[in-house]
Amino acid sequence: MARVPSSGIDDSASDQELPEDMVLEGEDIGEESSGIDLDFSGEATPQRLKAGVEVIQKALKTLPNAPGVYRMIDGAGDVLYVGKAKSLKKRVSNYARGVGHTSRIARMIAETASMEFVTTETETEALLLEANYIKQLKPRFNVLLRDDKSFPYILVTSDHVAPQLTKHRGARNRQGQYFGPFASVWAVNRTITALQRAFLLRTCTDSYYENRTRPCLLYQIKRCAGPCTGEINPVGYQNLVTEARDFLSGKSQAVKARLAEDMQAAAEALEFETAARIRDRLAALSAIVSTQDINPQTVDEADVFALHEEAGQFCIEVFFFRNFQNWGNRAYFPKADRTIAAEEVLGQFVAQFYDDKPAPRLVLLSHDVEDMALLGEALSLRAEAKVEVASPKRGEKRDLVDHAASNAKEALSRKLSDTASQKQLLTALGNAFGLPAPPRRVEIYDNSHIMGTNAVGAMVVAGVMGFSKPHYRTFNIQSTDITPGDDFGMMREVLTRRFSRLQKEVPREADASDPAKEDGMPDWPDLVLIDGGKGQLEAAKTVVETLGIEGVPLVGVAKGPDRDAGRETFFVPGRDPFKLAPRDPALYFIQRLRDEAHRFAIGTHRARRKKDFTKNPLDEIAGIGPQRKRALLLHFGTAKAISRASLEDLIKTPGVNEATAKAVYDFFHDGGR
Repeated sequence: MARVPSSGIDDSASDQELPEDMVLEGEDIGEESSGIDLDFSGEATPQRLKAGVEVIQKALKTLPNAPGVYRMIDGAGDVLYVGKAKSLKKRVSNYARGVGHTSRIARMIAETASMEFVTTETETEALLLEANYIKQLKPRFNVLLRDDKSFPYILVTSDHVAPQLTKHRGARNRQGQYFGPFASVWAVNRTITALQRAFLLRTCTDSYYENRTRPCLLYQIKRCAGPCTGEINPVGYQNLVTEARDFLSGKSQAVKARLAEDMQAAAEALEFETAARIRDRLAALSAIVSTQDINPQTVDEADVFALHEEAGQFCIEVFFFRNFQNWGNRAYFPKADRTIAAEEVLGQFVAQFYDDKPAPRLVLLSHDVEDMALLGEALSLRAEAKVEVASPKRGEKRDLVDHAASNAKEALSRKLSDTASQKQLLTALGNAFGLPAPPRRVEIYDNSHIMGTNAVGAMVVAGVMGFSKPHYRTFNIQSTDITPGDDFGMMREVLTRRFSRLQKEVPREADASDPAKEDGMPDWPDLVLIDGGKGQLEAAKTVVETLGIEGVPLVGVAKGPDRDAGRETFFVPGRDPFKLAPRDPALYFIQRLRDEAHRFAIGTHRARRKKDFTKNPLDEIAGIGPQRKRALLLHFGTAKAISRASLEDLIKTPGVNEATAKAVYDFFHDGGR
């Protein structure tokens, strides 16, 4: 079989052991999942379990004793589970026994209405194909890595006469040398700032570079050499680029030694200003190195994974080492059944971690995971290079793993403490508004605009894990019937769009009856907070009544006199307006929720306003790309001047043909809009 492109890897259980469900979430933690219950009592009914076993036994009769991938499908046609096997016949026969299964596996079998199979040449190919299916189909009983954000890199471009130093995330489409991954954008920004001081490379865009007539502020504060205006000659700038690439490639000591020699030579030649500039560059390089917690001496390139388990919860700390430098770390909190062994949790996490990330030459683990050799083969096949997966027992490699493990322990302790505090705050919030139980999902709504322009609505979501940013939503106000600045009308539109879509996609009954939501984030809110007073609350009530929604508590939060925090008035349907005690924990929690909604709303509004500020009428003309747009602006100076130009003048513009000139002319005159 030809090689199967992989979008992720999931290391399923062996042929002797049945798979368990696990959901991976970056920066998230939860209690044990209750699975999918067929009779809503926590157990699969014997009749449904028997029917599922019969389906599996029937499929088993035609299965070959070969590697491949199997899919278990429910009556609605949704895939329940995707698994790989060295022997399909042996693996699937484990399900056909009908006895000795965990409650989770029993529920999965009971829901199975059909099975599908694909054979492969090798088990490694089966593992890669399994990963593709998991990413595409998202089976609820599989490992699902929902934190799939790409990591940031530093890019030194090579497609320009004056290479640019910039931050990069996503596909590597631009020519240049990439350095990373870094654990966070903050780490990249900090490093780029230090590299600017040390190597004076430009960070501006190519278009900004091309239009400079004098050095910018970065040149004045000694963070750029000024190649745009010839403050440094091309050879000198290329030397700076070479030094930066050498430093990022692990040759930091050699670069520092060369700079020290240059500084000494300048001082001896009495060129003290030059020596002072080199001294400042050396100080910047020292700052970069000093920010690294651990810089290995014998490990050039490696990712280190260490797992810590406590109170039925897991934390996996990941460290990135490139070119003998520590480029940061990140903590992940897998949501996994507490009965799963730590080795299996770590193995499945590592397998999916490289879904959309290139694997380094060495992957170090804190535990001996099952099928470690197979995992290495799969990563090697996907990376098209040799990848070693190992669990070191001694030496510097073990020291790196132990350091990551201690960080995992500390991170999990903090997370458990924060989770306990969050539960207490949600309990206090429920008591403050008379809810029957602590809310699992709280939605906060706010609007932002300037005199009605660039109006946006924002929804912020919080739960047991704190703010849940993947659930945040923004709403561009679209209705033309709303008077500019009508906060009540904007709130009606936002809530109408939110809840009408929710009704369509996730009926209230389905969300309430899904036991899998008990430990996670439900789709429907248990409490809705409206940033505003009685008017905004009445707008919200009108929406839910019109849509026929019942049982969603609404609370209006009116700011205190002079917008003082701590003096808010709360409006709840059926109750008189009231205030909370100044030192009530629920009051502080509500302030945090409201402030986050306000921050998110105003940030979205500013981004939209900035986009409008930079919007050019030429962008709306079909056939006008970046090059022709640049040619027109260079010739006429402004879009306003272009709009006033005659057709003859437009035709004379270098780089613009007659058809393009006519399209531009028509757009700004009778033949356009």
